[in-house]
Amino acid sequence: MPVIRERTAPPRPRPRPAPPASAPARRRRRRSGEPRGPWPYLLIAPAVGGMLYLLLYPLLRAVLISLQDFRLRQLIVGDAEFVGLRNYRTLLSDPRFWEVVRRTFLFMAVNVALIMVIATLVALMTERLGRFGRGVVLSSLVLAWAMPVIAATTVFQWLFHSEFGIVNRLLTEAGFTSFDRYPWFAHGTAAFSILVLLIVWQSVPFAAITVYSALTTVPAELYESARLDGASASRIFRSVTFPILRPIFLLVFSLEVIWTFKAFVQIWVMTRGGPGDATTILPVYAVQTALAGQRYDLGSAASMVTVVLMSGVLVLYFRQMLRQEDESR
Repeated sequence: MPVIRERTAPPRPRPRPAPPASAPARRRRRRSGEPRGPWPYLLIAPAVGGMLYLLLYPLLRAVLISLQDFRLRQLIVGDAEFVGLRNYRTLLSDPRFWEVVRRTFLFMAVNVALIMVIATLVALMTERLGRFGRGVVLSSLVLAWAMPVIAATTVFQWLFHSEFGIVNRLLTEAGFTSFDRYPWFAHGTAAFSILVLLIVWQSVPFAAITVYSALTTVPAELYESARLDGASASRIFRSVTFPILRPIFLLVFSLEVIWTFKAFVQIWVMTRGGPGDATTILPVYAVQTALAGQRYDLGSAASMVTVVLMSGVLVLYFRQMLRQEDESR
Protein backbone atom coordinates (compact mmCIF):
# COMPACT_ATOMS: atom_id res chain seq x y z
CA MET A 1 0.00 0.00 0.00
CA PRO A 2 1.56 3.30 -1.09
CA VAL A 3 2.42 5.71 1.62
CA ILE A 4 0.92 9.19 1.08
CA ARG A 5 3.01 11.90 2.59
CA GLU A 6 1.26 15.14 3.48
CA ARG A 7 3.02 18.21 2.29
CA THR A 8 3.28 21.04 4.74
CA ALA A 9 3.84 24.66 3.78
CA PRO A 10 7.24 26.01 4.69
CA PRO A 11 7.22 28.37 7.65
CA ARG A 12 6.87 32.02 6.71
CA PRO A 13 9.78 34.25 7.68
CA ARG A 14 9.03 36.74 10.37
CA PRO A 15 8.90 40.34 9.11
CA ARG A 16 11.97 42.25 9.98
CA PRO A 17 11.55 45.62 11.68
CA ALA A 18 11.74 48.49 9.25
CA PRO A 19 14.98 50.43 9.41
CA PRO A 20 14.78 53.98 10.71
CA ALA A 21 13.69 56.45 8.08
CA SER A 22 16.41 58.49 6.50
CA ALA A 23 16.43 62.27 6.52
CA PRO A 24 15.04 62.58 2.94
CA ALA A 25 12.20 60.22 3.84
CA ARG A 26 11.38 62.25 6.91
CA ARG A 27 11.35 65.41 4.83
CA ARG A 28 9.01 63.76 2.32
CA ARG A 29 6.62 62.80 5.11
CA ARG A 30 6.67 66.34 6.41
CA ARG A 31 5.82 67.71 2.98
CA SER A 32 2.94 65.25 2.67
CA GLY A 33 1.17 66.86 5.62
CA GLU A 34 2.02 64.58 8.52
CA PRO A 35 2.12 66.34 11.91
CA ARG A 36 5.47 67.82 12.83
CA GLY A 37 4.94 68.25 16.53
CA PRO A 38 4.66 71.42 18.59
CA TRP A 39 8.15 72.77 17.90
CA PRO A 40 7.25 75.05 14.93
CA TYR A 41 4.45 76.61 16.93
CA LEU A 42 6.66 77.07 19.97
CA LEU A 43 9.29 78.79 17.82
CA ILE A 44 6.87 81.35 16.39
CA ALA A 45 4.94 81.81 19.64
CA PRO A 46 7.13 84.70 20.95
CA ALA A 47 6.78 86.66 17.70
CA VAL A 48 3.02 86.06 17.53
CA GLY A 49 2.61 86.95 21.19
CA GLY A 50 4.58 90.16 20.82
CA MET A 51 2.60 91.15 17.74
CA LEU A 52 -0.72 90.51 19.47
CA TYR A 53 0.42 92.50 22.49
CA LEU A 54 1.55 95.47 20.42
CA LEU A 55 -1.55 95.49 18.21
CA LEU A 56 -4.43 94.21 20.31
CA TYR A 57 -3.58 95.66 23.70
CA PRO A 58 -3.61 99.33 22.56
CA LEU A 59 -6.84 98.74 20.69
CA LEU A 60 -8.55 97.09 23.65
CA ARG A 61 -7.18 99.75 25.98
CA ALA A 62 -8.57 102.50 23.76
CA VAL A 63 -11.96 100.79 23.69
CA LEU A 64 -11.96 100.59 27.49
CA ILE A 65 -10.96 104.25 27.92
CA SER A 66 -13.71 105.32 25.49
CA LEU A 67 -16.25 103.69 27.84
CA GLN A 68 -14.92 105.46 30.96
CA ASP A 69 -14.77 108.96 32.41
CA PHE A 70 -11.03 109.23 31.80
CA ARG A 71 -9.43 112.66 32.27
CA LEU A 72 -6.17 113.95 33.72
CA ARG A 73 -7.07 112.93 37.28
CA GLN A 74 -7.96 109.41 36.21
CA LEU A 75 -4.73 109.19 34.24
CA ILE A 76 -2.74 109.89 37.43
CA VAL A 77 -4.89 108.26 40.13
CA GLY A 78 -6.45 105.49 38.07
CA ASP A 79 -10.00 105.46 39.48
CA ALA A 80 -11.84 105.84 36.15
CA GLU A 81 -15.61 105.45 36.29
CA PHE A 82 -17.41 103.32 33.73
CA VAL A 83 -19.93 105.49 31.83
CA GLY A 84 -20.92 103.23 28.95
CA LEU A 85 -21.69 104.97 25.66
CA ARG A 86 -21.89 108.48 27.11
CA ASN A 87 -18.68 109.59 25.41
CA TYR A 88 -19.95 108.37 22.05
CA ARG A 89 -23.23 110.27 22.51
CA THR A 90 -21.30 113.42 23.39
CA LEU A 91 -19.06 112.97 20.37
CA LEU A 92 -21.84 112.26 17.89
CA SER A 93 -23.85 115.26 19.09
CA ASP A 94 -20.96 117.67 18.41
CA PRO A 95 -21.44 119.56 15.10
CA ARG A 96 -17.67 120.10 14.85
CA PHE A 97 -17.15 116.32 14.84
CA TRP A 98 -19.39 115.84 11.78
CA GLU A 99 -17.60 118.67 9.98
CA VAL A 100 -14.33 116.88 10.65
CA VAL A 101 -15.81 113.61 9.35
CA ARG A 102 -16.89 115.32 6.14
CA ARG A 103 -13.41 116.85 5.70
CA THR A 104 -11.78 113.49 6.41
CA PHE A 105 -13.72 111.76 3.64
CA LEU A 106 -13.00 114.62 1.25
CA PHE A 107 -9.30 114.43 2.12
CA MET A 108 -9.32 110.66 1.65
CA ALA A 109 -11.21 110.75 -1.67
CA VAL A 110 -9.00 113.43 -3.24
CA ASN A 111 -5.77 111.76 -2.14
CA VAL A 112 -6.69 108.21 -3.10
CA ALA A 113 -8.05 109.24 -6.50
CA LEU A 114 -4.91 111.21 -7.35
CA ILE A 115 -2.63 108.47 -6.04
CA MET A 116 -4.31 105.71 -8.05
CA VAL A 117 -4.42 107.71 -11.29
CA ILE A 118 -0.85 109.06 -11.09
CA ALA A 119 0.60 105.73 -9.92
CA THR A 120 -1.10 103.85 -12.77
CA LEU A 121 0.14 106.35 -15.36
CA VAL A 122 3.68 106.20 -13.96
CA ALA A 123 3.62 102.39 -13.98
CA LEU A 124 2.37 102.27 -17.59
CA MET A 125 5.02 104.79 -18.65
CA THR A 126 7.76 102.85 -16.87
CA GLU A 127 6.73 99.63 -18.62
CA ARG A 128 7.23 101.27 -22.01
CA LEU A 129 10.66 102.71 -21.25
CA GLY A 130 13.95 101.11 -22.10
CA ARG A 131 16.18 99.40 -19.59
CA PHE A 132 18.06 102.55 -18.65
CA GLY A 133 14.91 104.65 -18.40
CA ARG A 134 13.21 102.05 -16.19
CA GLY A 135 16.21 101.98 -13.91
CA VAL A 136 16.19 105.77 -13.53
CA VAL A 137 12.47 105.97 -12.84
CA LEU A 138 12.41 103.06 -10.40
CA SER A 139 15.47 104.38 -8.57
CA SER A 140 13.85 107.80 -8.25
CA LEU A 141 10.64 106.23 -6.92
CA VAL A 142 12.53 104.19 -4.35
CA LEU A 143 14.50 107.23 -3.16
CA ALA A 144 11.32 109.30 -2.80
CA TRP A 145 9.59 106.43 -0.99
CA ALA A 146 12.54 105.96 1.38
CA MET A 147 12.54 109.58 2.57
CA PRO A 148 11.34 109.78 6.20
CA VAL A 149 7.94 111.35 6.75
CA ILE A 150 9.23 114.09 9.04
CA ALA A 151 12.01 115.00 6.61
CA ALA A 152 9.63 115.21 3.65
CA THR A 153 7.17 117.32 5.65
CA THR A 154 9.95 119.70 6.69
CA VAL A 155 11.10 120.07 3.09
CA PHE A 156 7.57 121.00 2.02
CA GLN A 157 7.43 123.57 4.81
CA TRP A 158 10.61 125.15 3.46
CA LEU A 159 9.34 125.05 -0.12
CA PHE A 160 6.16 126.96 0.76
CA HIS A 161 7.66 129.30 3.36
CA SER A 162 6.13 132.75 3.01
CA GLU A 163 9.44 134.63 3.04
CA PHE A 164 12.20 132.18 2.11
CA GLY A 165 10.24 129.55 0.15
CA ILE A 166 11.37 128.77 -3.39
CA VAL A 167 7.76 128.38 -4.59
CA ASN A 168 6.91 132.02 -3.85
CA ARG A 169 10.16 133.16 -5.46
CA LEU A 170 9.57 131.19 -8.67
CA LEU A 171 5.97 132.38 -8.93
CA THR A 172 7.01 135.98 -8.34
CA GLU A 173 9.75 135.81 -10.96
CA ALA A 174 7.25 134.28 -13.39
CA GLY A 175 5.11 137.41 -13.12
CA PHE A 176 2.65 136.41 -10.39
CA THR A 177 3.48 139.28 -8.05
CA SER A 178 0.56 138.48 -5.75
CA PHE A 179 2.56 135.50 -4.44
CA ASP A 180 5.31 137.72 -3.05
CA ARG A 181 5.54 136.68 0.64
CA TYR A 182 2.27 134.77 0.22
CA PRO A 183 1.39 132.98 3.52
CA TRP A 184 0.35 129.55 2.25
CA PHE A 185 -0.34 128.05 5.67
CA ALA A 186 -2.52 130.99 6.74
CA HIS A 187 -5.21 130.10 4.16
CA GLY A 188 -7.27 126.96 4.63
CA THR A 189 -7.61 125.97 0.97
CA ALA A 190 -3.90 126.54 0.29
CA ALA A 191 -2.82 124.55 3.36
CA PHE A 192 -5.23 121.73 2.44
CA SER A 193 -3.84 121.62 -1.11
CA ILE A 194 -0.23 121.52 0.12
CA LEU A 195 -1.05 118.59 2.40
CA VAL A 196 -2.74 116.76 -0.48
CA LEU A 197 0.35 117.36 -2.61
CA LEU A 198 2.59 116.03 0.17
CA ILE A 199 0.52 112.88 0.77
CA VAL A 200 0.32 112.13 -2.94
CA TRP A 201 4.08 112.67 -3.38
CA GLN A 202 4.81 110.25 -0.54
CA SER A 203 2.29 107.61 -1.63
CA VAL A 204 2.74 107.42 -5.40
CA PRO A 205 6.14 105.62 -5.33
CA PHE A 206 4.82 102.57 -3.46
CA ALA A 207 1.66 102.36 -5.55
CA ALA A 208 3.53 102.87 -8.84
CA ILE A 209 6.17 100.22 -8.05
CA THR A 210 3.48 97.74 -7.01
CA VAL A 211 1.41 98.30 -10.16
CA TYR A 212 4.51 98.16 -12.37
CA SER A 213 5.54 94.84 -10.82
CA ALA A 214 2.08 93.48 -11.59
CA LEU A 215 2.20 94.78 -15.16
CA THR A 216 5.30 92.70 -15.85
CA THR A 217 3.26 89.53 -15.21
CA VAL A 218 0.67 90.21 -17.94
CA PRO A 219 1.40 87.99 -20.97
CA ALA A 220 2.58 89.98 -23.98
CA GLU A 221 0.49 87.75 -26.28
CA LEU A 222 -2.69 89.32 -24.90
CA TYR A 223 -1.50 92.79 -25.85
CA GLU A 224 -0.48 91.64 -29.33
CA SER A 225 -3.86 89.99 -29.92
CA ALA A 226 -5.70 93.12 -28.78
CA ARG A 227 -3.60 95.33 -31.07
CA LEU A 228 -4.25 93.01 -34.01
CA ASP A 229 -7.96 93.39 -33.34
CA GLY A 230 -7.56 97.15 -33.58
CA ALA A 231 -8.03 97.99 -29.88
CA SER A 232 -6.81 101.36 -28.70
CA ALA A 233 -4.53 101.84 -25.69
CA SER A 234 -7.42 102.82 -23.40
CA ARG A 235 -9.45 99.86 -24.62
CA ILE A 236 -6.52 97.49 -23.97
CA PHE A 237 -6.21 98.82 -20.44
CA ARG A 238 -9.95 98.44 -19.73
CA SER A 239 -10.35 95.00 -21.31
CA VAL A 240 -6.98 93.33 -20.72
CA THR A 241 -4.82 95.02 -18.13
CA PHE A 242 -7.33 96.07 -15.49
CA PRO A 243 -9.29 92.76 -15.33
CA ILE A 244 -6.07 90.79 -14.85
CA LEU A 245 -4.64 93.19 -12.28
CA ARG A 246 -7.89 93.81 -10.43
CA PRO A 247 -6.64 92.11 -7.20
CA ILE A 248 -3.50 94.28 -7.23
CA PHE A 249 -5.52 97.46 -7.73
CA LEU A 250 -7.80 96.35 -4.89
CA LEU A 251 -4.79 95.81 -2.63
CA VAL A 252 -3.20 99.16 -3.49
CA PHE A 253 -6.51 100.98 -3.05
CA SER A 254 -7.03 99.42 0.39
CA LEU A 255 -3.53 100.32 1.55
CA GLU A 256 -3.87 103.90 0.31
CA VAL A 257 -7.20 104.33 2.10
CA ILE A 258 -5.56 103.20 5.33
CA TRP A 259 -2.51 105.40 4.70
CA THR A 260 -4.65 108.47 4.00
CA PHE A 261 -6.95 107.91 6.97
CA LYS A 262 -3.99 107.79 9.35
CA ALA A 263 -2.09 110.74 7.84
CA PHE A 264 -1.57 112.34 11.22
CA VAL A 265 2.16 113.08 11.33
CA GLN A 266 2.23 115.26 8.21
CA ILE A 267 -0.73 117.38 9.32
CA TRP A 268 0.43 117.71 12.91
CA VAL A 269 3.96 118.76 11.97
CA MET A 270 2.90 121.15 9.22
CA THR A 271 -0.32 122.82 10.41
CA ARG A 272 -1.55 121.08 13.62
CA GLY A 273 -4.97 121.04 11.97
CA GLY A 274 -5.06 124.75 11.19
CA PRO A 275 -5.69 127.36 10.14
CA GLY A 276 -8.86 126.99 12.16
CA ASP A 277 -10.04 123.49 11.33
CA ALA A 278 -9.17 123.63 7.63
CA THR A 279 -6.80 120.64 7.79
CA THR A 280 -8.26 118.81 10.79
CA ILE A 281 -9.17 115.20 10.02
CA LEU A 282 -10.28 112.52 12.47
CA PRO A 283 -6.85 111.44 13.83
CA VAL A 284 -5.90 115.09 14.39
CA TYR A 285 -9.28 115.77 15.99
CA ALA A 286 -8.79 112.84 18.36
CA VAL A 287 -5.37 114.11 19.49
CA GLN A 288 -6.64 117.68 19.82
CA THR A 289 -9.55 116.51 21.96
CA ALA A 290 -7.33 114.35 24.17
CA LEU A 291 -4.55 116.90 24.66
CA ALA A 292 -6.30 120.27 24.63
CA GLY A 293 -8.90 119.51 27.32
CA GLN A 294 -7.40 116.31 28.78
CA ARG A 295 -10.49 114.48 27.51
CA TYR A 296 -8.77 111.19 26.85
CA ASP A 297 -12.12 109.42 26.87
CA LEU A 298 -13.48 111.53 24.00
CA GLY A 299 -10.19 111.19 22.14
CA SER A 300 -10.37 107.41 22.40
CA ALA A 301 -13.98 107.45 21.27
CA ALA A 302 -12.99 109.51 18.23
CA SER A 303 -10.23 107.00 17.46
CA MET A 304 -12.69 104.12 17.64
CA VAL A 305 -15.09 105.92 15.31
CA THR A 306 -12.18 106.45 12.90
CA VAL A 307 -11.43 102.72 12.90
CA VAL A 308 -15.09 101.88 12.28
CA LEU A 309 -15.43 104.38 9.42
CA MET A 310 -12.20 103.21 7.77
CA SER A 311 -13.29 99.57 8.04
CA GLY A 312 -16.70 100.47 6.61
CA VAL A 313 -15.15 102.11 3.56
CA LEU A 314 -12.97 99.07 2.89
CA VAL A 315 -15.84 96.62 3.38
CA LEU A 316 -18.09 98.53 0.97
CA TYR A 317 -15.32 98.67 -1.62
CA PHE A 318 -14.56 94.95 -1.25
CA ARG A 319 -18.23 94.06 -1.67
CA GLN A 320 -18.50 96.19 -4.79
CA MET A 321 -15.39 94.65 -6.33
CA LEU A 322 -16.50 91.10 -5.51
CA ARG A 323 -19.95 91.79 -6.97
CA GLN A 324 -18.39 93.04 -10.19
CA GLU A 325 -16.19 89.95 -10.37
CA ASP A 326 -19.22 87.66 -9.90
CA GLU A 327 -21.12 89.50 -12.64
CA SER A 328 -18.20 89.26 -15.06
CA ARG A 329 -17.96 85.47 -14.71
